[in-house]
Amino acid sequence: MRLGVLDVGSNTVHLLVVDAHHGAHPWAAHSEKVVLRLAEQIGPDGALTRAGADGLVQAVGAARASATALAADDLLAFATSAVRDATNAAEVLTRVREETGVRLEVLSGADEARATFLAVRRWFGWSAGRLLAMDIGGGSLELAAGIDEDPEVAVSLPLGAGRLSRERLHVDPAGSTPPTAEAVEELREYVDAQLDPVVEKLAGVGWERPVATSKTFRTLARLAGAAPSSAGLWARRSLTRTGLRQVLGFVRHIPPAQLPELEGVSAGRAHQLLAGAVVAEAVLRRFDVPAVDICPWALREGVILRRLDQLEPM
Repeated sequence: MRLGVLDVGSNTVHLLVVDAHHGAHPWAAHSEKVVLRLAEQIGPDGALTRAGADGLVQAVGAARASATALAADDLLAFATSAVRDATNAAEVLTRVREETGVRLEVLSGADEARATFLAVRRWFGWSAGRLLAMDIGGGSLELAAGIDEDPEVAVSLPLGAGRLSRERLHVDPAGSTPPTAEAVEELREYVDAQLDPVVEKLAGVGWERPVATSKTFRTLARLAGAAPSSAGLWARRSLTRTGLRQVLGFVRHIPPAQLPELEGVSAGRAHQLLAGAVVAEAVLRRFDVPAVDICPWALREGVILRRLDQLEPM
């Protein structure tokens, strides 16, 4: 079966086409993405701007055309926090459906956390024991923990790297000066306050293996010395809390415009790196995690695995 998954995230619209069947490893046949940064195109009224909606319609239409050209048997299309939180979400979703023929399913934050947890569980297997999975997106932070494929606790917090860069640090991607020490400290305090209600809840579940996924964590791990993407999907990667603190210590002094010069940092997300590092450090510190394994699978793979589970065994 050839399956297309269209992920409308806070930063990118990403189409992933995989070949797989029930019980099989899904192998990527095609991947394409468009950087829209929808989370940064939310107006003062909380609505997605006309330009943002226009870009979304165009990107979704192009992705559907690609999936059709690649003979995908099915296209699973979903949207996360940027669309979910927009005050005009219903209007935007209707326009996308009418102009592209694609019906976007809006995932709740908890559903994001559950799907990501499933992907992490399948990647590491049952031998990993109880898992703690953490994912920093553009608009939200997802946390989940448990022993099964469905986590015992799954939560989502408004701590995405893009959201915080815009709303708390007021980062200009082309800025020539980094945020002030006071702004970074205020962000740290804000993140800690947001984490307060969930720390005890997740700690009560417990875990043997903490795992991180998402572009933000992968970038931070690379800056801390983990293997580059060229090393392949199977290379073992991890991020220690000590290494993360060192990364945070130097990126906070680099102007946003210069962050893309760092190895492994993508230009489209570079200005979100500092906020992402603050959130990552707070999560590892508050959960007393000395190091996390980096999982290459995340939300998209979780959605794929759920769909494959619904198929009859071949």
